[in-house]
Amino acid sequence: MGENRKGLVFGFAAYGMWGLFPLYWPLLEPAGAAEILAHRMVWSLAVVAVLLLALRRWAWITELIRQPRRLALIALAATVVSVNWGTYIWAVNAGHVVETSLGYFINPLVTVGLAVLVLHERLRPVQWVAVGIGCAAVGVLAVGYGRLPWIALVLAFTFGTYGLVKKKIAMGGVESLAAETSVQFLPAAVFLVILGSRGDSTFTHHGPGHATLLALSGVATALPLVLFGMSANRLPLSTLGLIQYLAPVFQFLIGILHFHETMSTEQWIGFLLVWSALVLLTADALRNGRRTRAAATAARSAAAPAPERTADPATAPATGMPGATAGRRPGV
Repeated sequence: MGENRKGLVFGFAAYGMWGLFPLYWPLLEPAGAAEILAHRMVWSLAVVAVLLLALRRWAWITELIRQPRRLALIALAATVVSVNWGTYIWAVNAGHVVETSLGYFINPLVTVGLAVLVLHERLRPVQWVAVGIGCAAVGVLAVGYGRLPWIALVLAFTFGTYGLVKKKIAMGGVESLAAETSVQFLPAAVFLVILGSRGDSTFTHHGPGHATLLALSGVATALPLVLFGMSANRLPLSTLGLIQYLAPVFQFLIGILHFHETMSTEQWIGFLLVWSALVLLTADALRNGRRTRAAATAARSAAAPAPERTADPATAPATGMPGATAGRRPGV
């Protein structure tokens, strides 16, 4: 199997697993969202610790400890992703699966907006149109829901902020998750101990099957991230950008077909507006990517030294001086 095909397999597996999460979190009931979140943090650290031990990748820890600014960014990333995880788990178990999918549909639009507000990047006209359509969609959805779609907005903005912070941290996926869950571990462990001391923990009171499912939340967190990293090393960013829509599509279909969530006319219109904005954004990104690659290829060609040409004896002057026409193109 070629590297590109392997990258596609790993990418579809990663985003497919993320898309199937709405089927997993309800299996952990009667545990509440806070308990599930705490177990996810604790067991994620255990899984990535095993991975790092197997890969023998520990050198980054010493270097990281000597960088307080990077440690502060990791703490911020851990806080933001904790809000994202907690909101997502609660929303799925409370019957808002479709709205969670909306959050990840509008996330690319939020990312573009953050690039303007925080990084002061300049948008192309098509990107402005896409962001405008996204804002209009939120207004239409607010009418459809009878409120702001706050679950979707929290998920989109926390994940967008998380991506922005991760870009500044610039660490590998497994190492980054290990650092973030190290920050999350102590508060999560303390919460679980307090929960157990009050007799409210479900971990030891609902059989080994329930305890195993809670522990597997660490695998469910780490495995798709590892698969994503393996995919990102083999695929161009444009291809990954298209595959990322697989997760919210799965979530949307699960909400409609499995959990039978209803959609009003305004909600359908709002989703259609969001999808239209994403089509514009994706098409513009692909077109700009092609132009960038073409410009880079042209620049490399222009910078490459011209190969030396050997004079053709048949075209040499009658004087017999070799190479008298070297460097000329035939017919010139």
